[in-house]
Amino acid sequence: MDTTIAIASDHAGVELKTLLAGYLRELGYAAEDLGTHEKASVDYADYANTLAAWIRGGAERKGILVCGSGIGVSIAANRHAHIRAALCQDGLMAELARRHNNANVLCLGARLIGVEVARECVRRFLAAEFEGGRHASRVEKLG
Repeated sequence: MDTTIAIASDHAGVELKTLLAGYLRELGYAAEDLGTHEKASVDYADYANTLAAWIRGGAERKGILVCGSGIGVSIAANRHAHIRAALCQDGLMAELARRHNNANVLCLGARLIGVEVARECVRRFLAAEFEGGRHASRVEKLG
């Protein structure tokens, strides 16, 4: 199991990304911060693409993407066939994204959820395991 989690954001998500990188370390993970590190405007797709490339390097890798709404990074990440990115707004969604959809990327909207909800999403996403079974054939149809 890979204990390094990649995390990336655009300018709107940089503060939450930085806080979550610290939270990952508290949980015992290594955080691979792929940027951005500034509040100057950047394109969310660039950071989603960078994270997708990082995940391609290992079958068990997972990542977290943050932008203002979470929508842009989730669309950009899901353009990659090996990515199953889930935009989550609470811990249960994050857990079910792993259990039922074998999601490997958690997407969060910095302008829509608070820090504590984001932390709960991260914790539950990383703690959950894919259930397989009836869900496996459904996930296979995703590509």
